[in-house]
Amino acid sequence: MRSLMNFVSPSAMQSLGWALLHFLWQGTALAALAAAAMALCRRSSSRYLIGVGALALMLLAPLATYLLYAPQHSAVPEIVGASSLRAAWPILASKTAVSGSVQPSSITPPLDVLPWLVEAWLLGVAFFSLRSAGGFLLLERERRRRSVVVSDRVLEICYSLQDRFGLNRAIDFCECKWLQAPAVIGWFRPVVFLPVTALTGLSEEQLEAIIAHELAHIQRLDPFVNVFQVCVETLLFYHPAIWWLNKKIRVEREHCCDDMAVDLCGNAVEYARALTLMEEWRSAPVFAMAANRGPLTERIVRVLGLKTLGAGMRGIGLTGSVLCLTAALVAGNALLGMAHPRQAQAAWDSQATPRPATNSSQQQPAERTTPTSKPSPSHPQSGESNANSPSSSSKPASSSSSASSYIDGMKGVGLGDLTVDQLIAMKIQDVTPEYVRELQEQGLHPDVNNLIAMRVQGITPEYVRGLRASGLNPDQNQIIALKVQGADGEYYRGLKEAGLQPDVNTLIGLKVQGVTPEYVRELRAAGLTVTADQVIALKVQDVSPEYLKGLHEQGIDPRADDAIAMRVQNVTPEYVRDIRALGLKPSANELISMRVQDVTPEYIKALQAAGYKFSVNDIISAKVQDVSPEFIERAQKHGFKDLTLQKLIQLRRLGILDSKADL
Repeated sequence: MRSLMNFVSPSAMQSLGWALLHFLWQGTALAALAAAAMALCRRSSSRYLIGVGALALMLLAPLATYLLYAPQHSAVPEIVGASSLRAAWPILASKTAVSGSVQPSSITPPLDVLPWLVEAWLLGVAFFSLRSAGGFLLLERERRRRSVVVSDRVLEICYSLQDRFGLNRAIDFCECKWLQAPAVIGWFRPVVFLPVTALTGLSEEQLEAIIAHELAHIQRLDPFVNVFQVCVETLLFYHPAIWWLNKKIRVEREHCCDDMAVDLCGNAVEYARALTLMEEWRSAPVFAMAANRGPLTERIVRVLGLKTLGAGMRGIGLTGSVLCLTAALVAGNALLGMAHPRQAQAAWDSQATPRPATNSSQQQPAERTTPTSKPSPSHPQSGESNANSPSSSSKPASSSSSASSYIDGMKGVGLGDLTVDQLIAMKIQDVTPEYVRELQEQGLHPDVNNLIAMRVQGITPEYVRGLRASGLNPDQNQIIALKVQGADGEYYRGLKEAGLQPDVNTLIGLKVQGVTPEYVRELRAAGLTVTADQVIALKVQDVSPEYLKGLHEQGIDPRADDAIAMRVQNVTPEYVRDIRALGLKPSANELISMRVQDVTPEYIKALQAAGYKFSVNDIISAKVQDVSPEFIERAQKHGFKDLTLQKLIQLRRLGILDSKADL
């Protein structure tokens, strides 16, 4: 510390020390104001701007305090001179004690501690600076050494999204193996890194949404704001409010980019699935803008548009902000009282300027009247009366009674011994005792996790009653699956009216495949007698009523299984028409066999042109044995005419007509 004092003047050391101390209450007050403002805003973009603005004010607060204290401590070097502040302090303390204007006990501890405080702060800044510099250098090295350009297909997707965002900046898109989630690195020429896990583990639609998220970071200039956050963390590392506010800013930043990605791509469900997959791959440097940054559950709930914090939680946040702001102002007032910068300057000025002896008689009355200038004890009493007033305690009491009534209500419906996390989750999702009681009246007794899941999916007692009234009796897990797929009692009644009687699991399968009662009725109108499982298979293979109508027009009336097989083998009405035009009348099974063996109308025409009028089974056998029109032509050149199919097959098997090279 002695070497540091040789380079930093005592006045600057004092001003810097007081600025660091005052930021303890200033940072708390600014964080409380930011928390209150964020609680009142519903849009993530507004909360993000509030957070960044509060962070900038936090950076300016110590600077303003330093500039305010610098003139007040300018008289210290005149007394201390160029020597160490600690060595000069005993002389200063003895002189001020003689004057009686400033008490040594009120100034000695702060002046003695401040140099140590400043030096500890400088060591912390040095440590976090090295940490940040090392992170940036490591990131830059990995960026240069272990990245390759993405494929042309992915690059086309990236450029298309960049055009849709209207980004004219030079942006590179690289594939890497050292990250597990897409991220943006760089400021003036950013690089979007797409890990192999994302390129191979996400669908094209999901990949588009994730790339759009990263491009949103670039459009919003988030990498520059992130560097600013790291700098503020480095300088004001000792205050927890800095770390809390930076965390909030990063969360809201991800929310903003999530909103932009969903608005651009339009599929919130696929984006939520992509976030869920990338949570398993989570690994991204703090200096990068990664798509899987931020709390996963909260982001997915926001993306899907589900209910998050209610007004009660927002009220709790506002109350906590007011309490923190009050505590910060009280602490700031106490700290200002400890400093006494004006009194210290007046005492030092009085020591620097000698006074005439005639003024000593005038100083005595002043010294005798100084005790009357002390604060009256009435102020603490008034403070205590305010603290104990009914208005100050009424809100916590009501909050406590509300919490206890909610817990008692849950116990009344059989949900006792709930953990704090379970209570919070149930309260956030608005799981009330009345809701649980109505579900129990429908014969359901879900546990806490299923209750939350049912509430998230919007399952109401009316929905359950509708299922029961339609004739279904699903359990709680099946009810959740039915609700997720959008199947209700009306849908089940429609299927029954169309002639189906599916069980619950089959009903879910029907809804997953998009089977409607109208589709079932049209199948039956087309002459098919189908079961629920067959309807699912028909829908999977895209057997439409129009397809069946086209087959009917060609004289084919397939069963449900035949229709599925024909659709799988791509037996189209046009194919049937072309075959029948050649004089053949194959059945549904024969058409399937012909298609399996790749019997085309051209093949049949070539056989007929060679003078052979085969039946359907003969044509299939000829194709299986590779009796081609070229082979028949070769046999005819050797004088073998009017051979039966069996003779042609024997010639083909024995290879009699093959060339020497073939033999």
